[in-house]
Amino acid sequence: MDSGYYAASAGLAAQEQALELVAHNLANLSTAGYRGQQMTFRSLVAGDAEVMVNPLNAAMNDFGVLSGSRLDLTPGSLAPTGNPLDVAISGPGFFSLQAAQGTLYTRAGSFHLTATGQLATADGNLVLGQQGPITLPGGNVVISSDGTISADGNVVDKLGLVEFPPGTSLSAVGDATYAGLEGTATPAVESSVQQGMVEGSNVGAIEGVVQLIAVQRNTEMLARALSAFDSQLNQTAVMDLPKV
Repeated sequence: MDSGYYAASAGLAAQEQALELVAHNLANLSTAGYRGQQMTFRSLVAGDAEVMVNPLNAAMNDFGVLSGSRLDLTPGSLAPTGNPLDVAISGPGFFSLQAAQGTLYTRAGSFHLTATGQLATADGNLVLGQQGPITLPGGNVVISSDGTISADGNVVDKLGLVEFPPGTSLSAVGDATYAGLEGTATPAVESSVQQGMVEGSNVGAIEGVVQLIAVQRNTEMLARALSAFDSQLNQTAVMDLPKV
């Protein structure tokens, strides 16, 4: 089969996946603590790896496919809310959460109290402190920059802020909640918190729309190329093969 057909097929599949990724980012422009997902590509050479190919054949068959995505960990903008249970992180840290899947992490600090007085996220995951899930007894809540929580002047607990080494891979579990490999999270040393603030999504609307348009145009171009190659193959099958 023509090398161009392989390249166009793989390219079209990659652009369709990229389109879903960009659309998901745009859908979470207003999601607190959301981290944009960036596309990563890898090179793929068509053919059996055990078969030796000459440089020209390798160049013809070498094309990119979407290998996955990675989180953009740049910070989002902070917005004041006036809610004493809202907390935003300055620095690379994450809040630790107790969830059904185990320990998860988030930057979305829009917290509330459950019926039993436990601090929880909008998804219902419990916010972890140094003593486990945080329970507030009521009263005036003050959260200092190092995460220490006081109620009516009495220290209750301290937010379980963690950080991850550079290059650590985090996987999304929901829109603004993430999972990391066991043992990679360490107590935060470069992060602080601000009470009464919430961090927004780090996805830029203009940048996202530009990416969406670019991916759509690439998709249309590859679809036309694939159609052209298909027509050429059909012509070869009808006109040339009977002569062989």
